[in-house]
Amino acid sequence: MKQIFQYGADTLTVGKALAICKGQINGVLNEETRKLIRQSSTVVEKIASSTQAVYGINTGFGPLCTEMISAEDTRKLQENILKSHAVGIGEPVSEEISRLMLILKLQALAQGYSGIQEGTLDRMIWFLENNVIPVVPKQGSVGASGDLAPLSHLFLPLIGLGKVYHQGTIAETADILKIYNLAPISLGAKEGLALINGTQFIAAHAVKVVQKMHNLLAVADITAAMMLEGLLGSAKPFHEKLHNLRPYKGNKHVAANIRHLLKDSEIVPSHANCSRVQDPYSLRCIPQVHGASRNAWLHLKEMLEIEINAVTDNPVIFSEELTISGGNFHGQPMALPLDYACLAASEIGNISDRRIYLSLEGTTPGVPKLLMKETGLNSGFMILQYTSAALASENKGLCFPASADSIPTSLGQEDHVSMGSISGRKALQVIENVEKILGIELFCAAQAMDYHLPLKSGKVINAVHDAVRSKVSHIEEDQIMYNLMQSTIDLVQSGALLEIANAAQQQVNSEGFSEEFENY
Repeated sequence: MKQIFQYGADTLTVGKALAICKGQINGVLNEETRKLIRQSSTVVEKIASSTQAVYGINTGFGPLCTEMISAEDTRKLQENILKSHAVGIGEPVSEEISRLMLILKLQALAQGYSGIQEGTLDRMIWFLENNVIPVVPKQGSVGASGDLAPLSHLFLPLIGLGKVYHQGTIAETADILKIYNLAPISLGAKEGLALINGTQFIAAHAVKVVQKMHNLLAVADITAAMMLEGLLGSAKPFHEKLHNLRPYKGNKHVAANIRHLLKDSEIVPSHANCSRVQDPYSLRCIPQVHGASRNAWLHLKEMLEIEINAVTDNPVIFSEELTISGGNFHGQPMALPLDYACLAASEIGNISDRRIYLSLEGTTPGVPKLLMKETGLNSGFMILQYTSAALASENKGLCFPASADSIPTSLGQEDHVSMGSISGRKALQVIENVEKILGIELFCAAQAMDYHLPLKSGKVINAVHDAVRSKVSHIEEDQIMYNLMQSTIDLVQSGALLEIANAAQQQVNSEGFSEEFENY
C-alpha cells in the first residue's frame, strides 16, 4: 500500500515531493485541512461582497490596485488574470517540473490562508493522478510577485484553456476535458491571484537542483578518489585530525568519504615512501573544494525546505478582519541560494577538469603521458580535456548571479525583482555540464588506474572501476571517443554509478559521514 502525504498538514521534503511526483506517494487532503480551506474561502467571499477594499479580492492588480471591482465581476477578474498573465515563451519545462509545481502549489494553498476553493484543489489533484499535466514555457518569470507567467500557464487548464501533456503528447486542455467529461472550474474571488502568486516555478527547479547536485557531489568524491589512486596521490591530506582543526561540515564529510573510499587500498601503501612532498591542489584540496560545494548544497536544501512548506501567495487571509498584502511571493530567499549552488556546482567541474589535465601530464610513475603508451601516432586522451575545458568555461559564463539583476516591472509597483527563475534554470544547466565533466574524469581515472594493476584499490573504487570496464575497455590506440565518453557520462547522469558505489559501501564501515549530506 502506498504511503500517504497530507497536503497542508504534513511537512514536505525534497524527497517526498519527488516521490509524489513519481507516483510513489499519494498526496491527499484530510478532513481537517478541507475544513480550513472552506473557512478561508468563505472569508474571501464575504470580503468580496463587502465595500471594504482588499487587494486582489475586490480591487485590480499591481498598479491597478486602487480600482474597485464589483461583486458580480470578481469571478471574471480571476479568469482575466490567468489569461492576461500567461505570457511565457520558449520551450516548455519538463513534465516533471510541471508536476512538481502542482505539488508545491497544493502544499502552499492547502494550509488555509489563501481563500482557494476546495474544488479547485481537488481538480489540481485530479490533474496529477490522471497524468494530465499543464505545459509551462521556460521563460517569462522575473521571480517577484511570484512566478506570475509560468504559474498562469500552469493553471490555465483549470478554466479549460492552455495545453497539457497527455499520454505522451501535447494537447489542448479543452479536448482532454471532453474525453473525461469534465467542465472547467469556475474560479471564485481571489482564486486567480492565489494560483499565480507564489514561487513554485523557482522552487520546483530548486527541488531538481538539490536532487541532481546530491548525486553530482557524491560522484565527484568517487571520481576524485579514483584519480587520486591513478595518480598515486597522498592520503594524508584527508586525515581526520587535520579537518578537526577547520571543522566545516562539508570538508569533514568529504575527507571521511575519501578515507572510506581508499580503505584497504593496495595502491596507497605502494608509494608510501615516494619522494613526492605534496600533491597539486586539485588532489590535495579535494575536501576544501568539494566540501565548500557541499556546504552550499546544504544551505540550499535547508532554505528550500522552508520554502516548500510556506504560504507564498498574496494577500494572506487570516480572518475577515485581518488580511495582509505583503511580499511572501518574492523569490529572493531562493534566488540567492540557487545562485550560490550554481557557483558551487561549477567549481566541482573546475577542479575535476584540473584533475583530468593532471592525468595527461605523464609525471606519475607508471602512468604514460596522455594515458596511452604509444603516443605520437596516437593522440591518446589529449582531446577529452578540450571538452571538459569547454564545459567548464561555459559554466563560468552561466555563473553570473541572476539575483544580482533587477528590472522594475508593473509600472514601478514591482520595483525590485529577484530573477530567481533564471537562477534555477541556470543552476540545472551548470549541473548537467558538470555531470559530463565528471563522466570524462571517470573515463580518464579508470585508464590511469589500469597502469597500477595488479594492485587494487578499496572495495568501492574497485566496484566502480569494474562498472566502467563493463562499458568501456582499456584503450591503447586511437579510436572514436565520443561514444565511450557518453557511456561513462551515462553512468554519472543516470545515478547508476552512485548505486553501485552505495551497494559496495554497505560492506565498509561508514563512520564519520554526516547524515545531513546523505539524505534530502
